[in-house]
Amino acid sequence: MKSRRDVFQAIADPTRRIILTMLAVNAMTPGAIADNFDSARQTISRHIQILTECQLLEQEQTGREIYYRVNANKLTEVAEWLQPFTKMWDDRFNKLEAIMKNYKSNK
Repeated sequence: MKSRRDVFQAIADPTRRIILTMLAVNAMTPGAIADNFDSARQTISRHIQILTECQLLEQEQTGREIYYRVNANKLTEVAEWLQPFTKMWDDRFNKLEAIMKNYKSNK
């Protein structure tokens, strides 16, 4: 049974994270994306395909060109998963800050 990739598998690869970062700024064609890497265009094309399958990228046809852009709505899945961890670290830093203030006031 072949399991379908999910968002977390897609962003696990450093090259795909770089592609997402590039496309967060500006929509690009596959060729323009590939120009930023030393890898073969076919390799970059496969990364783009995986990101598209996971719905992290959207395609837009303009004339003969296909442009890819980030699907920010799909990234909310990652943000929602991270939220409890973010809260945990915020709570820890707030406690540390309180301890440091208490330490400074007792000096």
